[in-house]
Amino acid sequence: MYGFDRRSGTFLFLNLGHAYDHLFMLLFTTVVLALEHEPGFEDSYGGLLALSIYGFIAFGAGSLPAGWLGDRWSRPGMMIVFFIGIGASSILTGLATGPLSLAAGLTAIGVFASIYHPVGIAMVAENARKLGREIGVNGVFGNLGVALAAIAAGSLSDTISWRAAFIVPGAVAVATGLAYALFVRAGPIKPAAGAAERVAAPPREIRRVFIILIFATLCGGIVFNATTISLPKVFDERLATLAASATGVGGWVFMVFAIAAVAQVVVGYMLDRYPLKRVYAGVALSQAPLVAAAAVAAEAGMLIVAVAMMLSVFGLIPIHDTIVARYTTNEWRSRVYGVKFFLALGVAALAVPLVAGLHTVTGGFYWVFMTLAGFAAIVGVCALAMPGARRAPS
Repeated sequence: MYGFDRRSGTFLFLNLGHAYDHLFMLLFTTVVLALEHEPGFEDSYGGLLALSIYGFIAFGAGSLPAGWLGDRWSRPGMMIVFFIGIGASSILTGLATGPLSLAAGLTAIGVFASIYHPVGIAMVAENARKLGREIGVNGVFGNLGVALAAIAAGSLSDTISWRAAFIVPGAVAVATGLAYALFVRAGPIKPAAGAAERVAAPPREIRRVFIILIFATLCGGIVFNATTISLPKVFDERLATLAASATGVGGWVFMVFAIAAVAQVVVGYMLDRYPLKRVYAGVALSQAPLVAAAAVAAEAGMLIVAVAMMLSVFGLIPIHDTIVARYTTNEWRSRVYGVKFFLALGVAALAVPLVAGLHTVTGGFYWVFMTLAGFAAIVGVCALAMPGARRAPS
């Protein structure tokens, strides 16, 4: 972005980390399609998906201690732990012998995955020269991880086994962690001059912003997690003539997520140039009707609606991250991100029983999407309640 130097190298590792974070958390949502008839794991879709709930709880709950350690100990050190820990946990998950050990492995993945958001995104903000753009680019990598999870898990499950879907990516993550440890040994980098400066705002306005952000984070977290978790199964059911295997489902999910990831860059670009509230409202108010449309779409129409829906879902991510970066100081940023992601990812764990339960009871996804549309509408109200947006200091 600015010529390859140590700052660019750090940004590259942070971007890879974001991709890995979402990839490992969502491998199981496609692997579960291959496990439904696997000896020793036979169960319904809802029953097997429920094995991942503890991992999603750990994903959110671990954000608080991870953010505290990032601020008080070492952010680069925590990133080394993240890479190696999530990779080793994935390898162990691939060696599971039954539902109990599989659930334990998925939980361990969630524990180490919880490190990235409060630590990695704080490092992006700390070193960013153009805050909105660099958070947007980092967000694209996170969403590519979401996209790659489906196609990687589907193709590895079909061509080798479901175990390879965990073991192969796990080995890559461990290797990346060792490379990052060597990179860090060469010395730290100084934060970019004026990077992620805090918006000058009175305490009353800051309190209002964070109260709004809490509600938006809670509702947006459920929408994000439920849509990314359920989309492989939605396509498995509604793209009957377009996807006949796990690889086919994974390919369509990858396409949707990869296209939708563009929203992160576009929104990040806009955040550096336009008032935050205007950008926020435009994205948030589009989400509820698109999620509702997904309740009834099928075949090619489902693909079109899924792309539009995920554009709005992914587009909110850099907005919420930019709000935190602009309204906090660097010394507290990991902890504030930790609280934000504790709320977003902790409540997002409810997405697993929500999707599994409603699908089991109703036999489809109509009421899943209609429920999510209600949460998305609350996010739209939150965007309208934001104070007149201030530009970040230039």
